[in-house]
Amino acid sequence: MRRFIMGVAAWVAAASGYGLEKPNVVIFFADDISAREIPVYGSTVWTQPGGGDTQDVEYRAKTPVLDRLAAEGCHIKTVWAATVCMPSRAMMMTGRYAHLHKWWVNGDQGKYRDTEGRLSTWPLYESSPILIGHVAQQAGYGTFWAGKTQMPGDMRKYGFDEACFTPGNESGDGGGGGGANPYTDFKTAYKKVDGNRVLVNYDTGKEIPWKSYPQDGWYWHPNVQLMNHPSSKEPFAWWPNTPEAKGKFGINTYGPDVELQFVFDFMERQHKAGKPFFVYHCSHLGHDAYDWFNPQVKNMWPGTPIVKWDGKGYTRTEPKVKGDEGKYGNQETITGPGIHNHINYIDYQVWLYQRKFADMGIAGNTVFIFCADNGTWSYGKHNVDRQKGCHVPMIIYAPGMTKHGEQDILVNLADILPTLADIAGFKLPSEYEINGQSLWPYLTTHTTRHRDWIYAYQGSSQLIRGERVLNDGNGRWWDVTSDPSDLIGFKQITDWGSVPETFMEERRKLEDILPKFDLYETEHDAPGVPSQPPRKNKGDQASAS
Repeated sequence: MRRFIMGVAAWVAAASGYGLEKPNVVIFFADDISAREIPVYGSTVWTQPGGGDTQDVEYRAKTPVLDRLAAEGCHIKTVWAATVCMPSRAMMMTGRYAHLHKWWVNGDQGKYRDTEGRLSTWPLYESSPILIGHVAQQAGYGTFWAGKTQMPGDMRKYGFDEACFTPGNESGDGGGGGGANPYTDFKTAYKKVDGNRVLVNYDTGKEIPWKSYPQDGWYWHPNVQLMNHPSSKEPFAWWPNTPEAKGKFGINTYGPDVELQFVFDFMERQHKAGKPFFVYHCSHLGHDAYDWFNPQVKNMWPGTPIVKWDGKGYTRTEPKVKGDEGKYGNQETITGPGIHNHINYIDYQVWLYQRKFADMGIAGNTVFIFCADNGTWSYGKHNVDRQKGCHVPMIIYAPGMTKHGEQDILVNLADILPTLADIAGFKLPSEYEINGQSLWPYLTTHTTRHRDWIYAYQGSSQLIRGERVLNDGNGRWWDVTSDPSDLIGFKQITDWGSVPETFMEERRKLEDILPKFDLYETEHDAPGVPSQPPRKNKGDQASAS
């Protein structure tokens, strides 16, 4: 076991000053985690290992580091994403809504004609040429993308100098050639068996006996690809790609650990070069996955390495799972299943980040943002009821903040791109439409307001809320002036004569806003592409990556 001890106050005290002229920025973007799963949000309900609600404290995450960051920094009470990952990640990367980038729902993105005239998914770098990576690059930052990709086209065009991808079911090449990853058989894929198309576990060679989706492992024995890494002469390389790395790689290699290893390496190299860095860390933690260690059990959130907090620091137990072809022993060296264990491991990784900042002497000059892309599987994901699918956590810790603790304001994920632009000193062109609003003025001054309304979407469904009322994707209106203990138990408004006139005034304002974004049926695709037939909101087949 390894042991490290350092608290938040010590992290800041250990910083040797502000160092670089521009602050470094790290976004830790978790996967499929509702605000209710994070203890600081105070929900009395969270998600149990098999899915569904529970109030059993055994299954509630324990996040001492995020709790402290939320107190000494801040956490935003109401943050909206989209209701599922692909449109939500498009919102994050572009600072725009789907009426511009055309990523409506998983499996249903707008089309355009590529350079060869083929009808293809419209990449974000074509629909929205100023992406979050470009903002940082053009402001003089070194940029790194870690973890989940889920983007079509050439990964080199998204504004990142280097990357360590755990691409999930995108076992292709990121646009750079190279075929499938030769180092892992932790993958599921469709295969013809006796004339039937079935999903097969390549580790066992057997059909998966329940509904699932194609995926390459992003947790244990992971599928890892590097982009523009100094260890490779090619722009894309499968990892492990050195004799030392190959000697250590195996079933106990954990993808989130690999991502962090490459993130830290990049941070060190940038700092030594005297250049600020921007890290966009899209962790899979929180996302369901096939459990290759237990192929006979439908575990939604496979176990993680065991971590323990003693009040001062974390210890991590080295996994020692043994076996092959679906038969694995020594599983007592990892946790049981459950999203709470994923969140505990996020807390451990956030602690490692803060410890690294202190060791590098940059804790006083680094902005850290933790958030998630959409609601939890089985509760919020794909759900347009009230704000189940779009209410996500956001915790911010940054130098120079005037706001601390809970902030009762409205925030969209689209706000992150203009916030980064303000932090980095990059001026967005006035003629370029951005739907997000920078949080930086709110965080660093004594103003008490940020924005009046927030918006979410899933296909043809639109959701919008202000400070008093919410209109969900089912067309129902809700009074959001209360603080329900489960974060969702709002009172439905069916008699508008029974509520104050200010509620109706806000409703009219929100209804005036919606038509601008309601282009799913009329302008579904890129300009110049004939309208395609209306689509149904598809399932989450694409969310594996």
